[in-house]
Amino acid sequence: MEKCYLCPCQCGVDRSAYLGACHSDDKIRIAKYMVHMWEEPPISGTNGSGCIFFSGCPLGCVYCQNKEISCGGVGKIYSASDLGEIMLELQDKGVHNINLVTPTHYSDKIRQALDLVRGQLKIPVVYNTSGYEKAEEIEKMAGYVDVFLTDLKYFSSEASAKYSHRGDYFTVAISALEKMLEAKPKVVLDENGIMKSGVIVRHLVLPTLRQDSIRILDELKSRFDISAFKLSLMSQYTPEFCDPKYKELCRNLTSFEYESVLSHAVDLGFDGYLQGKGANTSKYTPKF
Repeated sequence: MEKCYLCPCQCGVDRSAYLGACHSDDKIRIAKYMVHMWEEPPISGTNGSGCIFFSGCPLGCVYCQNKEISCGGVGKIYSASDLGEIMLELQDKGVHNINLVTPTHYSDKIRQALDLVRGQLKIPVVYNTSGYEKAEEIEKMAGYVDVFLTDLKYFSSEASAKYSHRGDYFTVAISALEKMLEAKPKVVLDENGIMKSGVIVRHLVLPTLRQDSIRILDELKSRFDISAFKLSLMSQYTPEFCDPKYKELCRNLTSFEYESVLSHAVDLGFDGYLQGKGANTSKYTPKF
């Protein structure tokens, strides 16, 4: 942590003295841990997913629904040992998995925690990421996690620079996804449809960016065997969280925008999950 290069920001900051580009110091900061029922069906199932929401984030999305924890510093400090105990506590509640939400900038400490509970933790570990990951960190995490639940937010570098302050987002995220699929080349479900291993690629359709969404689907189709992962196509964009100066994003996604992207995904042969109307509400956003 004295020169942190864990994420693609490569800020090199001494996180024991200053905040990194991820808005975090060298302590594990957790905003909330809970049984979460609103993930994809093979993640939440009937018993819920054991979500651990980490504070901080390497991105700066102008529409982030979790701003208070992604860049606001909300959360409590825990040790690696504490984190391991939280995982075991959630397991005791009967959840289907441990779901590490925005873990990128704590990946080294998460590995420490998982080493401490090795042999005690019997359920899958889900790495729930923005997709903005270093390929070499994904290789390190591959031996610790069972499921990669990753975003693929943008194709356009102009859009990713404007709305998430990372112009290299697609290049970085597609390289990370390649490593995820090398590590988990097949979706494995148990007898109840709960994912035991594999990759889910999430994409949130944004207002005005329908064509960018379609380009992402085309890129996935051309680069990968799309039967190797599940696609989660999300319609839950909630404009109330958006910075008002980005007026083009300060509205709901239209049915036409989402359904045209969904139709293209079906035409290309993707398998996975969609969201119905009513998902674009803050009632599904945890309170921190």
